[in-house]
Amino acid sequence: MRAAIEGLGSPYSLVQLLPSVYQDDPFSVRLTAGWDEVIAPVINTLDCLDSYIDPRLAPEDFLVWLADRMGTQLNEDWPLDRKRAATAHAVQGHRTRGTVEGLRERIALATGGQVELWDAGGVFTSPTPETSFPEGLPSVAVVRVTVEREQDGDPIDLEALVRECVPAHVPYRMEVVRR
Repeated sequence: MRAAIEGLGSPYSLVQLLPSVYQDDPFSVRLTAGWDEVIAPVINTLDCLDSYIDPRLAPEDFLVWLADRMGTQLNEDWPLDRKRAATAHAVQGHRTRGTVEGLRERIALATGGQVELWDAGGVFTSPTPETSFPEGLPSVAVVRVTVEREQDGDPIDLEALVRECVPAHVPYRMEVVRR
């Protein structure tokens, strides 16, 4: 991943780890200098490992891998800041998945818009078997996403995203409002 960075030096020269008799030997110095060049990207990666696993700092190509390990998918067409936010939110998103708040946050992260959600769900119980449902309950959940007008070309499959986030047994209706 970071292997071919031109001029990347190693902070730990291997020749300095050798006994002093080899430190003066020109062949040993050249040999370990070659190893220093090969091992420099590994040392650099290990020294910066905390930055690699921080979604706010990780390189973009590593961010895709990190998001996948955290169980979330990134759309390759999203801007970098949206990818970072979705990756950083992945763990919290798993905790709230299937809830009204979880759905609201996931759609807001994916679209960059404002999300309003009215849940049609509820629990109805009765001590008597085969009791009919009360009248006047909403029949579907409503998901309204308000996005900026210039996001018209933003390629996001909102229908697939909502279908992924809403529990399978909940019927829903989507509305997209452009400002």
